[in-house]
Amino acid sequence: MNKPERSIVIGTAGHIDHGKTALVKALTGIDTDRLKEEKERGITIDIGFAKLLLPSGILASIVDVPGHERFIRNMVAGASGIDFVILVIAADEGVMPQTKEHLAICELLGIKDGVVVISKVDLVDEEWLELVKTEVEDFLKGTFLEGAPIIPFSAVTLKGKEELIKILDEKAKAIKSKERELPFRLPIDGVFTIKGFGLVIRGTALSGEVRLNQELMLYPHKKKIKVRNIQVHGEPVSVASAGMRVALNISGVEKEEIERGDVVAEEGVLEPSQWLDLKIKVLKEISHPIKNFENLMFYIGTSEVLGKLILFNKDFLEPSSEDIAQIFLQKPVCAWRGDRFILRRPGTNETVAGGWILNPLSQRRKRTKPWERKDLEFFSTASEEELLLYYVKKKGYQGIELKNLQLHTALFGKTLENILQKCSSKVLLFKSGEESFLFSKEILDELKKEILEKLEKFHLTNPFSPGLTKEFLKSRLSSFPRDILYEKALEDLLKEGKIAREREIYFLPDYKKDSSYIEELKKQIEEKFLKEGLTPKDYDEILYEFGKDFQAAEELFKVLLREGRLVKLTEKIVIHSKYMEEIEKKVRKFFEKNQELTVSDFRKIVGEGVSRKYLIPMLEYLDKQKITLRIGDKRVLRKG
Repeated sequence: MNKPERSIVIGTAGHIDHGKTALVKALTGIDTDRLKEEKERGITIDIGFAKLLLPSGILASIVDVPGHERFIRNMVAGASGIDFVILVIAADEGVMPQTKEHLAICELLGIKDGVVVISKVDLVDEEWLELVKTEVEDFLKGTFLEGAPIIPFSAVTLKGKEELIKILDEKAKAIKSKERELPFRLPIDGVFTIKGFGLVIRGTALSGEVRLNQELMLYPHKKKIKVRNIQVHGEPVSVASAGMRVALNISGVEKEEIERGDVVAEEGVLEPSQWLDLKIKVLKEISHPIKNFENLMFYIGTSEVLGKLILFNKDFLEPSSEDIAQIFLQKPVCAWRGDRFILRRPGTNETVAGGWILNPLSQRRKRTKPWERKDLEFFSTASEEELLLYYVKKKGYQGIELKNLQLHTALFGKTLENILQKCSSKVLLFKSGEESFLFSKEILDELKKEILEKLEKFHLTNPFSPGLTKEFLKSRLSSFPRDILYEKALEDLLKEGKIAREREIYFLPDYKKDSSYIEELKKQIEEKFLKEGLTPKDYDEILYEFGKDFQAAEELFKVLLREGRLVKLTEKIVIHSKYMEEIEKKVRKFFEKNQELTVSDFRKIVGEGVSRKYLIPMLEYLDKQKITLRIGDKRVLRKG
């Protein structure tokens, strides 16, 4: 089978036994009642599928969903990914309970177009048919199907078949192609094994493309799988894309590890979450208002999960109302921002509301805090550009990883590139290894301003100090910036001439100290430690001897440590590197004639006047430098 240029998904909806399956068979020649139980009972339990090649060459996948109220879960699963709907109403019964519920679910799932079929017209006369058409027109007022074509149809005589196919073709041509540049994503609505073929999953591809031998990931389990074969309506293809009914023969997992509701997608484009931020629309007719903390069944894609609904500053949601909310699910689901969902009461199987995902990776929010509601209200109205800027700025000095931003916003490919281009004056993109991070330029300016403030404050309180090292300056900031942003801020300030650097010390140019003063002070510090010899006082006592120059001496002391001129043996004991170099030479000479070194031997090498307070740290330093190796109470010379 050659891959069609375009493909769409058409869904059926309507009350039980109103002729949906017969309609599909009349259009396609395919009986979608596959299960033995369906044949025996005469009703559709699971989702059925059939293909219809329209006159324009567009391939339509027709999803025949169950009409019985007990099988609404499967109806919601089937409705995921539908482009438009055929609402079927039997001429001999008219509008029935599931007719209303199915239409409401389609509207909540964001389906915006369709056609109405009055089926079984061979069972009624023309006068009755006109009455039913009038009833249907009244019923459709105020819905997305108001004004939609209404076609009388008979699966027995095939009356209306040609007219229906013509209308379906016209609507199919008007449908905008699905986003193939987005990552591939397919909610699983069936999993089975075929002898000699292996494990097969099926579903409606919501976005992107899948190719033979492509590696994908099974969510929420995050298990890698490989595509061995692809079929579209039973025909093998090398590529399948958004809008197609797809069966994938996969390897890498066992059948028992997969269930309806799992999602197959590209690696890194989904993240399981139990907390979701929502925009909710309540149906016009519900038995009683939705309560805060009410437990409801949550349907998204092909998933069905029990969740607790959390309202913000409200105790109830009345019929026909719209609001923002949050839900905590009993188990994680994988979704994108904008995905549609349905809410039903588990005890009564009553559909009460639906809506779309504002944030698929949320966390518990405090419902009494005004800013939480403000955040969610912003999410519900924000443009893609505003949303990107919000997440980038919110992360402050740490920035946001590009992959994390995509998980929150569902922005990918050219769409993301275009938005980043629009925001180029407000956003910085840095690459660090294989990762990319986004920062607000406003945040960079804030960091640069804070660096200048901290340096000025330091100079004012430490007039004799030459400045601060990069690490010490960073430690004084209000929050630790990511290294890549910090380096950028320092680089900019140096180029702008607002700060200066000598060796490892950063300072404001107006506060620059005479370099001769710095070198003289460094020389004095070294001389102090040389004078202290092998048994120095605690280093802070030595530095206190510099009096008013203590701050400067402390900074330069750290520089001498980094330069290796001074050696830190313990938290308090520091000696000049000259002495440790001499000790190392003597130890190596000792090992020319001896195999082992004891503390007693070391004392003789260093000098009898040196106590264990200094001897042990010196030995441990030699161990750390990998000159000696401790074995029990003795040491040997390391080889190499």
